[in-house]
Amino acid sequence: MSFKGRSVLAVVPARGGSKSIPRKNLALVGGLSLVARAAAVVAALPWIDEGLISTDSDEIMAEAVAHGLDAPFTRPPEHSGDTAGSAAMWKHAWLSAEEHYQRRFDISVLLEPTSPLRRPEDVERTVAAVVDGGHLAAATVSRTPAHFTPHKTLTVSPEGVIGFYLAEGARHSLRQSIPSYFHRNGLCYALTRAALVDRGHILEEDCAAVVIDRHVVNIDEPFELELAEFLLRRESAGRA
Repeated sequence: MSFKGRSVLAVVPARGGSKSIPRKNLALVGGLSLVARAAAVVAALPWIDEGLISTDSDEIMAEAVAHGLDAPFTRPPEHSGDTAGSAAMWKHAWLSAEEHYQRRFDISVLLEPTSPLRRPEDVERTVAAVVDGGHLAAATVSRTPAHFTPHKTLTVSPEGVIGFYLAEGARHSLRQSIPSYFHRNGLCYALTRAALVDRGHILEEDCAAVVIDRHVVNIDEPFELELAEFLLRRESAGRA
């Protein structure tokens, strides 16, 4: 295994606590839990050397193992709370994996279960952006709809009066006149060891953008579970 000679570790982060959706990472989309869908992507990529779950939940750990992920450790409390940082959690998983497998990984991918419409080719494109482009990192992004861009964003004063977030926003009434903006969609992050273990960065100054041009969803609210189901059904119908 390995990707063009680079050893690759896949980390699926899934803590047990969730305020918006109870047991969110075990919620079903298309008949599979969010954790199981992430595990399926790992299984579909033979060049991933090891794939593991980082969780503080026995229930999530059992689900992950049932779908082919390793669970060599339990995520410690300092990396499990609402305020725990993703970089520190990922670094802990990376170093713990190297200790467990007794090997060093060149690249790691982070596959958050809350992005259930991820495809194996999204992950491969992201890792290729790092390896082929010589970047320290890469991340999948989506184009921000024009009405959510800074040029369309409004403010509301304490008196309830509308203003423009950007002064030039008043001049950009046409969508075609607004510059392109992008946002993280959570499908995949890929980092070199130098980026995360040595520098502690995820989105750093040398992070390649992998643009995803189809509709995806990041699960945070119950409605987004319904939206993911709808998009999955539409995608399946298109392949039929």
